[in-house]
Amino acid sequence: MPNTKEIRSQIASISNTQKITSAMEKVAASKMKKTQDRMERGRPYRNRMLEGNWASS
Repeated sequence: MPNTKEIRSQIASISNTQKITSAMEKVAASKMKKTQDRMERGRPYRNRMLEGNWASS
């Protein structure tokens, strides 16, 4: 059976892992938002290109 010191060490390790995971989730969310914004800004250009292709066919 683990002693108190080992249990506290495990708790600290889990807490640190949770903090790292939380930070990684925030970074991923930020990257996703940035990509979505970039795609949204390109949408009018894409629509004009598609309209041009439809008109020429």
